[in-house]
Amino acid sequence: MRENLMVAVIAVLISFPALAQSAAQTTSEQAAVVDSGQKAAIAALNFQQGDAAGFNRARDNFTPDGWKDFVEHMVGFLDQKGAPTFTSSFVAKRDATVLSESDGVLRLRIPGTLTQSNKTGKTTYRRAAIEVYVLRDPASGVTIKIQHLESITCVGASTACD
Repeated sequence: MRENLMVAVIAVLISFPALAQSAAQTTSEQAAVVDSGQKAAIAALNFQQGDAAGFNRARDNFTPDGWKDFVEHMVGFLDQKGAPTFTSSFVAKRDATVLSESDGVLRLRIPGTLTQSNKTGKTTYRRAAIEVYVLRDPASGVTIKIQHLESITCVGASTACD
């Protein structure tokens, strides 16, 4: 009986380093996914008026449904060739915050400044954010695709952009 207890205690003690290594790897993988997702989301909101090729370059970073949703929000702001009718620039104020994680999807918020302009004017939203759902590739753990991307602008006491 005493020998069985000793074996169990030794087995538990030996497993702690493996558990710690596994947790560190998960944290490291998540950090890589967050970084990759942040770069892809910011790139998607940085495009030039009239540049269809530049705008569509971001498509590779989206799931098919994610891209369809993103382009649907652009209806009325794309010309007949699929080029944006305005210029957009997003500059992050700080790194993304992980809001949640479920079933391999990370929900991130990236606060920053969004500037949009066209031939007739320019608007700068100093309190803006990108909310992005990033899908992990379970095989690699790091390869990402944007499942949903939404830009948010805030006024008053709203904390959605903080």
